[in-house]
Amino acid sequence: MAVAAESVTRRFRVVLIKPSHYDDDGYVIQWWKAWIPSNSLASLYALARDLGEKRALGDDVEIVIEAYDEMNTVLPIRKIADRLLAEGNRGLVCLTGVQSNQFPRAMDIARQFRDRGIQVAVGGFHVSGCLSMLPELPDDLKEAQALGISLFAGEAEHRLGEVFADALEGRLQPIYNYLSDLPALQQAVTPFLPHELVQKYDGVISSFDAGRGCPFQCSFCTIINVQGRKSRWRDADDIERLVRQNREQGIFRFFITDDNFARNRNWEAIFDRLIELKEREGLGVRFLIQVDTLCHKSLGFVEKAARAGCTHVFIGLESINPDNLLAMKKSQNRITEYRRMFQMWKERGVITYAGYILGLPGDTPETIKRDIEIVQRELPVDLLEFTILTPLPGSEDHQRLYRAGTWMDPDMNGYDLEHVTTGHPRMSKEVWQQTYRDAWRWYYTDAHVARMMRRNVRYGIKPVRIWHGVLQIYCAMRYEGVHPQQCGYFRYKVRGQRRSGLTPEPVLAFYPKRAWQILTTYGGMGLYLWRIHSVRKRIQKDPATRQYSDLAITPVADAEGEALEMFELNDSSRAAVEKARRQAAGRRDKSERVEAPVEAAE
Repeated sequence: MAVAAESVTRRFRVVLIKPSHYDDDGYVIQWWKAWIPSNSLASLYALARDLGEKRALGDDVEIVIEAYDEMNTVLPIRKIADRLLAEGNRGLVCLTGVQSNQFPRAMDIARQFRDRGIQVAVGGFHVSGCLSMLPELPDDLKEAQALGISLFAGEAEHRLGEVFADALEGRLQPIYNYLSDLPALQQAVTPFLPHELVQKYDGVISSFDAGRGCPFQCSFCTIINVQGRKSRWRDADDIERLVRQNREQGIFRFFITDDNFARNRNWEAIFDRLIELKEREGLGVRFLIQVDTLCHKSLGFVEKAARAGCTHVFIGLESINPDNLLAMKKSQNRITEYRRMFQMWKERGVITYAGYILGLPGDTPETIKRDIEIVQRELPVDLLEFTILTPLPGSEDHQRLYRAGTWMDPDMNGYDLEHVTTGHPRMSKEVWQQTYRDAWRWYYTDAHVARMMRRNVRYGIKPVRIWHGVLQIYCAMRYEGVHPQQCGYFRYKVRGQRRSGLTPEPVLAFYPKRAWQILTTYGGMGLYLWRIHSVRKRIQKDPATRQYSDLAITPVADAEGEALEMFELNDSSRAAVEKARRQAAGRRDKSERVEAPVEAAE
């Protein structure tokens, strides 16, 4: 993308790269089509385009933008470097949205550019989290600085022009730190990716953030320490403009990346505007949002979300054990609200995902398996995504372990929420890792997949949506061996893109092994999906399915008065339920006192 003018005499090339990360064999994880679009990439692309349109670097400077998401693209690093050097090396490679597990890959990319004298900057949650929560730079950031890589911490709105201007003059600063100055988002440039990039994601889906910041204090979370705990939001006009812009290029599906959309203080105005666009102009959108377990307590939230186009919701469930919730400072999760909350989403036709964290202090393989079975029986959640409790740099958990001198794996590549990176009081590393693998199998049994399909038919939802969800969530781990958040369709594995320090495999060893991997992976996945497809067809044709019922979908009449296994897990569970009952009784008493004078006056 270029912004040209007749007076242009110089060209400044901006190369935006969202790195992937390495698998256990040291190969870059990338796909024919990735599943989750990068909002960081979309944000930086839009900001760079805006600077070009405004000729922020001068009337004589043309800004040219290249953008790559390595999750769905094999990076042409040599060609990119050749273009930059052919233009006088006026440009900047920006490694965007780099998470901790992606930092080793980002460094390997950066080295190749720095070896040819090309300017590189890196930003994202790893850099921002480390600068936010640690007293000094960790070794990997020091290494980056030693290579002449510029570090960017914070958010780029209103700041990117300064970085580009410095790069144009060849005087990048070692660190740009804007963590203490978080920008307002009203009337700010909204995220955007052109269609040629969006079509590389499953279903042609783009992303945007409608707000940033979360008021809660979850100890595992990095977002609250980087984006803050105060809600900052975009205006409904901003969202409408974004929707119209994307509809013009045929894009109407979005991942709204707010860490907790339910705490976006402008949620209702945004939903109302999306509803208006859909119902009055036919400009409907479909989207996934992330919320907390109390979202349904905000009057009208679930109903308006569905009307606005929410088809999938990701919910921070994390655990059904109050001891675990307390350990991760997730006091906002109330086990007595879980069933009604999930039921409200299902009644609106929404597919529910929930995060579930494994490895809290009291966890053992036995307690984890027990709790998963209770979830299967008592909660109408559709899809669970399991993660290993990971001390991500930028989180309170990481800061606490760092200060205590507790061992943490120094290899950031493993901080992908699916590898054990520190110790556990009741499980060895091997047992913890195996339990994580087993958890997927324990939850996604054939019997439970069929049960999920029957529940959805009862709610008027086509069971093929569960089939598709199982394909993306369970098959990612079972067949591809990666978490669904970093998965996609058809894995690329490039022999020449192996982690630095690892020896390239011989041609005669690599390609036969890769062929066998493709055959066994996709052959096994195809047979499994066909079997589940056959189950789906039988369930959909069976008239009895429409009268199906079980405990999970039985309407909640008295949330605090139910007799559930979840309420009897331990003393903390019983105490949480008793507290909820006292609070409910207090609300009833207060309501009766308010109503009594009214009745007397009548």
